[in-house]
Amino acid sequence: MPVVVATIRTKPGRREDVLAAFRRHTPAVHAEPGCLLYAVHAGEDRVTVIENWADQASLDAHSAGPALAALGAEIAEALAAPLDVAVLEPVPSGELGKDRLPNT
Repeated sequence: MPVVVATIRTKPGRREDVLAAFRRHTPAVHAEPGCLLYAVHAGEDRVTVIENWADQASLDAHSAGPALAALGAEIAEALAAPLDVAVLEPVPSGELGKDRLPNT
């Protein structure tokens, strides 16, 4: 089950614009088949999204889908740098259950 960590660096004063766009588009992402987790987190100058997808096909569909395209178009002008997107797999370590996202 792929895990995605996407970090978006925002231009000064634009973080709230990006968060508002995520608030508008996240319900559509949550409704996509295979979406197990799509959680938005914010820091002072960045927004980080943690995603978990049932399988690679679900992630591929999301990546090519209308919700992500609309979101990307809406936030493009607010970005301070290109998106940093990593697709990851869990690495078992330590105590079982505390070593990964719940659905991985």
